Amino acid sequence: MRLRTQLVRFAAVGALSALVDFGVLWALMRFGFGYVAAKAVSFVAGTTTAYLLNRRWTFQADGSKRRFLAVMALYGLTFAVQVGIFAVGYPWALSLGRGQLFAQAATFVVAQGTATCVNFAVQRAVIFR
Repeated sequence: MRLRTQLVRFAAVGALSALVDFGVLWALMRFGFGYVAAKAVSFVAGTTTAYLLNRRWTFQADGSKRRFLAVMALYGLTFAVQVGIFAVGYPWALSLGRGQLFAQAATFVVAQGTATCVNFAVQRAVIFR
């Protein structure tokens, strides 16, 4: 499959997965979860959505134990990156005085953007080639 097609599909799946991730994050924080715990749970929800859709639609790859384990290792790395960025960035963004939703959204975008770039490169070049 052509790179352009994969990029478009990856972006569409990423947008949907980001909505799942941010929706879960917002809901959990609204109901009293701490921001780090909420981000950890929301990451799992968003990444599960992304993995299932990208494997079948974006990269059109069959499931295998090796591939699943490789994706889980990649997601472990991006989990640390995303939750780490959110854990450090959220209190700082909150200190700017623009409100909780601004802090959530701004920090989410930075963390998600970083993880998305890493995920696409590794999935295309290594996992689903």
